[in-house]
Amino acid sequence: MTEQTISNNKRLRDQLSSLRKLAQPFFLPLEQNSGWSFIWLLISLLFCVGGIVLILLTGLIEFFEKIQPILLEKYFNGVVEIVTSIWSSWWGFFFSGVFAIGSLTFFNYRHQLRNKRWVHWSLLGIIVLMLLAVNGINAGIGFIARDLTNALVQKQEAGFYKILGIYACCFIVALPIRVSQIFVTYKLGIIWREWLSKSLISDYMKNKAYYILNPNDEEQTDVDNPDQRITDDTRAFTGQSLSFTLGIFDAFLTFSLNIIILWTISTTLTLSLFAYAAFATSILIIAGKNLVRIDFDQLRYEADFRYGLVHIRDNAESIAFYSGEEPEKAETKRRLLEVVNNFNLLIIWRVIIDVMRRSINYAGNFFPYLIMAVPYFAGEIDYGRFIQASFAFGMVEGSLFFIVNQIEELAKFTAGISRLEGFQSKVEKVSRQKDSSQENIDSWNNSIIIKNADLYPPNSNKKIIAGLNISINPDDSLLVVGPSGCGKTSLLRMLSGLWKPSQGQIDAPKKGDLLFIPQKPYMILGSLREQLCYPTDQNKFSDEHLRAVLNEVNLTSFIDRYPDLTIKQDWPRILSLGEQQRLAFGRLLLNSPRFAVLDEATSALDINTEQHLYSLLRKRDLAVISVGHRPTLIDFHDSVLELNGDGSWHLQPSSNYEFDRL
Repeated sequence: MTEQTISNNKRLRDQLSSLRKLAQPFFLPLEQNSGWSFIWLLISLLFCVGGIVLILLTGLIEFFEKIQPILLEKYFNGVVEIVTSIWSSWWGFFFSGVFAIGSLTFFNYRHQLRNKRWVHWSLLGIIVLMLLAVNGINAGIGFIARDLTNALVQKQEAGFYKILGIYACCFIVALPIRVSQIFVTYKLGIIWREWLSKSLISDYMKNKAYYILNPNDEEQTDVDNPDQRITDDTRAFTGQSLSFTLGIFDAFLTFSLNIIILWTISTTLTLSLFAYAAFATSILIIAGKNLVRIDFDQLRYEADFRYGLVHIRDNAESIAFYSGEEPEKAETKRRLLEVVNNFNLLIIWRVIIDVMRRSINYAGNFFPYLIMAVPYFAGEIDYGRFIQASFAFGMVEGSLFFIVNQIEELAKFTAGISRLEGFQSKVEKVSRQKDSSQENIDSWNNSIIIKNADLYPPNSNKKIIAGLNISINPDDSLLVVGPSGCGKTSLLRMLSGLWKPSQGQIDAPKKGDLLFIPQKPYMILGSLREQLCYPTDQNKFSDEHLRAVLNEVNLTSFIDRYPDLTIKQDWPRILSLGEQQRLAFGRLLLNSPRFAVLDEATSALDINTEQHLYSLLRKRDLAVISVGHRPTLIDFHDSVLELNGDGSWHLQPSSNYEFDRL
């Protein structure tokens, strides 16, 4: 076996493993069952559906024998003979046995099909049942087409119109079944998408995975554009998975029902079809391998291009102040160029694949004529049987060439699996670890105690803090000062547990007892009530309480502008930075943590408003840790920690500190 073959087999196994990790949990718990268990349940589903169809078909025959025996004998005699022969031979025991096996399998897995998984299997079973019904009607149409053609050739007008009426009835029956099958398929698809999206979102928001993965740092991670993976990739995966799965079921049923008909008409035609399908499929699958890689790149470039446009929208005011249209336009055009260049390559390969596929399909049209012409001219078969053979050949050919006809969609699907499963594995790995913010804290305490801590930025050898020893009690207040870039915000990250010191010990209060407010407060996508209460449950506070807090932080105008606190706006755009900072102080008062960490949280406010807000914190007896450059902040802090940027630091009472030193 060559290295290339081994590599291809490994890629195939990896791809199947990725597909299983994404698909199986929706239908069957991944931890408790192997992939073979999942496959066996799919087979058992076919056993159950097949048994139900046979029972229903038997019941319909019994019903029509009582009300229209002549019609049944004349036009559906072949179906009656097949069903009768099944029940009168060992095939009856066989189908009964597989139906029993399928039913017992699902009964055995009943405990693992909880959490609505039985609903997913029921919907899938209904879809397969309707597919089988439609395929059964299609198989019957082959016989009807034969009789209809013979009636035309023999100019049997009365018989022709009766058969034509039956033909119309088949379409009338098949149409609602096909429409219902499409509806249930879409319904199952949206249920699956909702389930998978919720699962990914839960893992993504657990243990700060969204922060640890740092997906926007394109140089440091391969998890690019998580928004696209949770939205577009999830939608495409669930839709395409169902499409391919049901397509394979449909192809299998079409093949099963028509291959017997084709074999009874012409063994030569059947064997020729098998050989031709194997040859053509092999060529197209080999040629289509490049599409997977190109489609994978296309998904990423499209996501990068979209993210660039979203970035411009989110930072529109800043770009406008800078008049930075030209560099933004250049960067957006660069991302667009990546999309266009890769798509041009995709066009070339799609055209190559499409030409090959169409050539194969056109060539397949000649086979029935080449092979069936001899027995037809020899008088061995009539023209109706010739048409039936051509119809059955087309149905079997379509089922055998299912993969070939879906080669482009399969390439997209394969690329989507790689991206989505890669993202799922990353977020699962982080979410199942111990909470990193807790792991970075050595023990929980009512005070903040730092002992001999050395701090380096991630992936850097520059020490920004060396041997820090400091203690902050619930009634203390500390002002952190120093030149820009000296590590003030890095110290706050260490206090919050986001960064871990290379050595030393940190004792900090538990989650919820420490609230961080940055210079530019975070504005959520929600109502004014949700903005004020974040991250606490908004139902804890009455409207009167929230309006009182707005008054306290000098946002009385908000009450007049937005009397309805449930109103939703684009808050980062319509609120000035000063209003956002005051709103963040209102959020701080409502959450009432033991420790408030303020990173230049009043930089956009005037001195009087700043003093007013800090006075509110003193009245609440909150411990305050502030980063700032204003001398006026000294009046609201007991101690000053000065960082120099080279690792050294100096702690002293605020009464002894002189801001002129900075």
